[in-house]
Amino acid sequence: MTTDTWHIPVMPAETLQWLVTDTGGVYIDATLGAGGHAAQLLRQLGENARVFGIDQDDEALAETARRIQDSRLHPVKGNFGFAATLIHPKYHGQVSGILFDYGVSSHQIDAPQRGFTFREDGPLDMRMGNLSSLTARDVVNTYTFERLRNLLWQYGEERRSSAIARQITASRPLETTAELRKCVESVIKGPHLVKSLARVFQAIRIEVNRELEMLRSGLEQSLKLLRPGGRIVTIAYHSLEDRLVKNFFRTGNFDGKQEKDFYGNIVRPLRPLHNKPVTATEAERLENPRSRSARLRAAEKNEAEVQA
Repeated sequence: MTTDTWHIPVMPAETLQWLVTDTGGVYIDATLGAGGHAAQLLRQLGENARVFGIDQDDEALAETARRIQDSRLHPVKGNFGFAATLIHPKYHGQVSGILFDYGVSSHQIDAPQRGFTFREDGPLDMRMGNLSSLTARDVVNTYTFERLRNLLWQYGEERRSSAIARQITASRPLETTAELRKCVESVIKGPHLVKSLARVFQAIRIEVNRELEMLRSGLEQSLKLLRPGGRIVTIAYHSLEDRLVKNFFRTGNFDGKQEKDFYGNIVRPLRPLHNKPVTATEAERLENPRSRSARLRAAEKNEAEVQA
């Protein structure tokens, strides 16, 4: 696999604009990948800064090590959902900024053997790293009809989830992405096929990698890591991710319900830095198609969580 398959970082200038407040601070790139954002972050930071880069994919960590030789960068293998465990306690409450670039990387999509794409045949895997044993093959072959239907609807927002889940269970055992594609093709016809394939593969990928669970955990643990005034920047690629981020930034929880303490004061650990998400420029969308669905949000940790 050539290095050309590693994706171009999305909205790099906008990311740094909203992330960096202290050029000598401690930062976390929670989705390191091949180091695209980290490399640009390092260029903007001073010589005493420190950047931790978290990723669960061995191939990504190896590619970052090949591309970036900088003593300020400290790669860490793991899932960002356990960030507070992965980062040494002495940095808790000291971090100036944390970046989350959600979703699957272009490199992973472009590698058929990883099982993320419906455009080429490969094994039903879809794991973003080797830290998990659950694969897409396990999901499609062992989940009940009801469980499959629910995850296709909840994680893929696929309207024909029942029919597709029924076809999958009737076609077992499934071993390859081509076999899964055939199940969808037997249900969905015409111009809507590609979007349904994308939704089905997305739903199964989210289930395999516990993506929304890790998203929630990562954001919650960010509050332990950030210093007052420190910032979180997220880049989401579908509404499920973006909705959770928006609610958490506004209310400190994922339901979007404003909480109050015993005295009636509003509990608000973060301050959103803009009302609407930032999107890529038209020029970037043309150059980097992956940026078309990207939604960037930023928030700053309040000095005090409780506000009168």
